[in-house]
Amino acid sequence: MAIEETRWLSGEEQQAWFALAGMVSWLPDVLDAQLQREAGITHFEYSVMAMLSMSPERTMRMSEVGALANGALPRLSRTVDRLEKRGWVTRRPDPQDGRATLAVLTDAGWDKVVATAPGHVAEVRRVVFDPLTKTQVRQLHEIATRIRRVVHPDGCPPTLPEPSAP
Repeated sequence: MAIEETRWLSGEEQQAWFALAGMVSWLPDVLDAQLQREAGITHFEYSVMAMLSMSPERTMRMSEVGALANGALPRLSRTVDRLEKRGWVTRRPDPQDGRATLAVLTDAGWDKVVATAPGHVAEVRRVVFDPLTKTQVRQLHEIATRIRRVVHPDGCPPTLPEPSAP
């Protein structure tokens, strides 16, 4: 059996890798800090509520929310427990499949998303989009999509609903 030779990163690839690894590590912390400071919620909690806010009737299967928010079902379940205690989300059985559970954003949850979204969007703009040109934004989308397809080969998470302002 032949031993495959290590394909070391070139200098340019190494620099790109360190830049990407740093961004992937630091960006969630920056977004989480802003949401904690201004809204008293985590980035994951906000992501869950935002996904629900963009869904028809503000309702989605828990498994779909988890895929979109990039969270395993146990983490999602604990998060939805916290959101339920705050009155922002409820759960109910899926009438089309009794084995599935639906998460529903309540009116109070909708109000929380509406109040939180402007600050969150401003922070996302500040740290991600303002430093980039329009061409770089398109490139970022293409690059992230290509990497996501490799990392998630069994099918990328479901397509996000069409964006709209809350």
